[in-house]
Amino acid sequence: MGIGIVVTDGYAPEDPDHDTPVLLEALRARGADAEAVVWHADAPDAAAADLLVIRSPWDYPERIEEFRTWLDRAEATARVLNTPATVRWNLDKHYLRDLAQAGIAVVPTVYCTDAEQTREALAAHDPGRVVVKPTVSAGARDTGLFDAGDPRALALAARIIDSGGVAMIQPEIAELTAGHEKALYAIDGHHTHAIAKGALLELGGGLVGGVYVEHPVPVDTTADERAFADAALRAVQSVTGERMPLYARIDIVDSADYGLVLLEIELVEPALNLHVAPHAVDAVADAIVRAAIDRPER
Repeated sequence: MGIGIVVTDGYAPEDPDHDTPVLLEALRARGADAEAVVWHADAPDAAAADLLVIRSPWDYPERIEEFRTWLDRAEATARVLNTPATVRWNLDKHYLRDLAQAGIAVVPTVYCTDAEQTREALAAHDPGRVVVKPTVSAGARDTGLFDAGDPRALALAARIIDSGGVAMIQPEIAELTAGHEKALYAIDGHHTHAIAKGALLELGGGLVGGVYVEHPVPVDTTADERAFADAALRAVQSVTGERMPLYARIDIVDSADYGLVLLEIELVEPALNLHVAPHAVDAVADAIVRAAIDRPER
């Protein structure tokens, strides 16, 4: 079995790829010919890999069209998981609207494409707080927490729109600001582990500590939280018409104002945080090997 683990060629010192080394080791122990594949440097090649598994191409938001082109090329020459159709859908956070229509509770969101829409959306939350972010982003890029009347909120939204993007305006979730978000992981639809990342956003548009750094800590989950995550994954299948994702991170928070809500479902390149959940390594490696062996006709 030839398996390519899709990565990039450089990571910030404060945000390394912890998963790939242990995952490659586990795959090789299972007899796979597993190698890291740099998405923008190594041409997808079906002869070299039975399967390409997207794992940590974390620089794709700065080169989104290049990444979409890579997906097209990869799909034409190899099997790719998560499936390119699922990935394309998940690249843009308009997917939250699809999931809301499918019955999944999400944070109320206004999608803004001009200054007037932005001003109206911000005014609707004044004197409260809002989160402003683009629909295409990762690692809290261009994401800020503001008082709704803060001119910096309008300025960030304008910068996102002027660059050709769409700005999302969401109410602050106090529990999220306090660091109570949970990320639930599912491999082949089965819950494996969950972490808390801690608070990331400072009021006024910055990041806690000035740089994006997650501090993953394993956490327990309730039956209701796991059922919510399962429902979100079923909704993904219903909306996309695709297979159950090989891997998924379902970010949730239990809000006093909105109840249990989905913040994000990451199906492109979520860090699995295997360094703090080593028991999940076998589940991930076994699922990848099963996928490599099970080769449906193209």
